[in-house]
Amino acid sequence: MPWTFTDDVGVFLDAAGASLTARPAENTLILTVTETLRRHGPHAYGDAAPLLGWWRGADGEVAGTLVRTPPYPPMLGSVDPAAVGPLAAALPLTRINADRATAEALAATWPGHRVDEEQRLYRLATLTPPSPAPPGRPRNAVAADRELLVRWVRDFAEGTGQSGAHAERLVDERIESGGLTLWEDDGVLVSMAGVSPRLAGMVRVAMVYTPPERRGRGYAAAVTAEISRAAREDGAREVLLFTDLANPTSNGVYRRIGYREVSDRLLISVVER
Repeated sequence: MPWTFTDDVGVFLDAAGASLTARPAENTLILTVTETLRRHGPHAYGDAAPLLGWWRGADGEVAGTLVRTPPYPPMLGSVDPAAVGPLAAALPLTRINADRATAEALAATWPGHRVDEEQRLYRLATLTPPSPAPPGRPRNAVAADRELLVRWVRDFAEGTGQSGAHAERLVDERIESGGLTLWEDDGVLVSMAGVSPRLAGMVRVAMVYTPPERRGRGYAAAVTAEISRAAREDGAREVLLFTDLANPTSNGVYRRIGYREVSDRLLISVVER
């Protein structure tokens, strides 16, 4: 069966939305990116139009999704193995962000490849806040914090190799929705964690950041545990987060507070042999 492509997020969600919400953990990235496109329009991530695609199996059900928002690499949601060959034939790809098995299957169709990043998706099981907790207390971000938090989001993006181009929008949205939690110690802000809007019962913790001079004191674990608790109490059935597998410290922190492995994702690029 062929893939179908569009630049219209409404058309894409009409076709593939039910398949995405049926598996919110596996499709967490596609869900949040398409929600941003739906709210802010086709140029939410850049000047070029997005490309959104879906694949139907022999039973007619959607069993593969792709979203490309230049300048970011294309990303895949949950994909049936039978969809990989048709995708490689339909769309010339030089980079892809996909679950490990799908990424490796696509890479097998390329002349050569390199792994640019390995990420692990975690799901919150039984929350175990750090004990003893670090000094200080959590609180929600407010408008008066905006200037500092925009700077922190940009620093976070630079440190993780991401774009900080939309830092102001992210901070404004999270402050408005209550989706940004801060840790304050003796009147000084020392750490933050954000959470995505709830979609299909799922939220994803992101933008966990502590300035370098404040690290090693347990602030990140405490603020992540607090925003995770709040998200679950607010009705989220799935509380997720991604970590860079190259950072054993963050992986250890999240496991200690109750996050458990779901799956891995690879960002891979074509390399000519």
